[in-house]
Amino acid sequence: MKKAFLASMLAATCVSASFAVAQTPVTTNNGAAAAGPQLSQDEYTAYNAVISATDPAAKATAAEAFLTKYPASTVKTTVLEQLLAGYSGSNNGPKALDAADRLLAVDPNNIRALAIKTALLKAQGDAATDVAAKTAAYDKAADAASRGLKVTKPASVADADWATIQKSVTPYFYQAIGMDALTKKDSAGAISAFTSELKAVDVAQTAQPGPFLQDTYFLGQAYYAATPPDYLNCTYFATRTAALAPDQFKASFQPLATYCYKKYHGGEDGYDAVKTAATANLFPPDGFAATVKPAPTPADQATTVFNGDKADDPTFAKVALADREFVMTYGTQEQADAEFAPIKDKEVKVSGKVVSIADTVLTLAVSDDAKQASPLVADFSITLKAAPKTAPVVGADVDVVATFASYTQKPTMITMTGGEIQEKAAAKAPVKRAAPARKK
Repeated sequence: MKKAFLASMLAATCVSASFAVAQTPVTTNNGAAAAGPQLSQDEYTAYNAVISATDPAAKATAAEAFLTKYPASTVKTTVLEQLLAGYSGSNNGPKALDAADRLLAVDPNNIRALAIKTALLKAQGDAATDVAAKTAAYDKAADAASRGLKVTKPASVADADWATIQKSVTPYFYQAIGMDALTKKDSAGAISAFTSELKAVDVAQTAQPGPFLQDTYFLGQAYYAATPPDYLNCTYFATRTAALAPDQFKASFQPLATYCYKKYHGGEDGYDAVKTAATANLFPPDGFAATVKPAPTPADQATTVFNGDKADDPTFAKVALADREFVMTYGTQEQADAEFAPIKDKEVKVSGKVVSIADTVLTLAVSDDAKQASPLVADFSITLKAAPKTAPVVGADVDVVATFASYTQKPTMITMTGGEIQEKAAAKAPVKRAAPARKK
């Protein structure tokens, strides 16, 4: 249970309850005519014991006693609000959740009850270790939060007071919705909710250790988990969190910031400028995106490699196989054809990892990307002259001499024929030399 979170909910509840009490005068039947409900002397005394109690636990006890004795009282809603305040103030989570449900049963749009319910259910989700339990708690918290965001101002509450209540609870409603969406891998929903949450609080609050700084990081995670990933926004919000977090927590937030920056930019150069902007601004300032140059795309890199190959060797006859395959994979059709033409019908030795072998058809992972993939990805298909007596196992490193025949670009598959697997040379045993004779 996060005390700061519940304290904010409690503050909203207590303030709201005082508004209800102040704006709904209550008198005894012996009093002068009043706009509010009139109670018997005994009921009024019990009621007064509830609203005047300063100790939260005592307030809850007095409220329970009142509701037991006067279950149909005209001030039942107000007493239930006081009951909720009492259990919340004494950190009795289960009783506070029950009180919130009891209050919502008679007043479905009670924003105080919805705020407390949201807080308690989210705390349950935070604490749960079982995935199903965590998801269920977050779902219920998000449902209560969504209801809370739809509540309109009661006629009995002044505009200024309603604005105060909304300012207190709105960020936490969005927080619960954001966590529910993030847990369900609903990146768009999480981004929307966490953004709305941060916009609903004073910027100074987001720069201090606490839930809003934590949720800034969650916003960065949501951008990272988007399809496709938004690496620039991930960089920004994760960087802001790492920059403003206490020193002992920076190491927890920085890796995501660094990873997303390198994925977007291609290197770590220029990162200090991002850190400066993110530290000073909650959201990316105007023109921020233009200050961070994206990394070249594979197509851009292929063009660079192709132009370099052409400058060094206009016939493309001596290009390294790795560069040749990179252009054939990511370049234009014309670039790929230009790289393949000089090697067609040429016999060469290629080295790779076995992906599969069936009779005389051997597939290999030859490029670094193909070999690093899990599972291995075949980018060469070689027809052997004869099936090997002992087939190499999947993942084994082999050398094959074969002739280039054709290729397809998407997905990349280079086809060779007339292949022969080269036997690995046996390691030579070390030469044993006689020990030199000792001089006598």
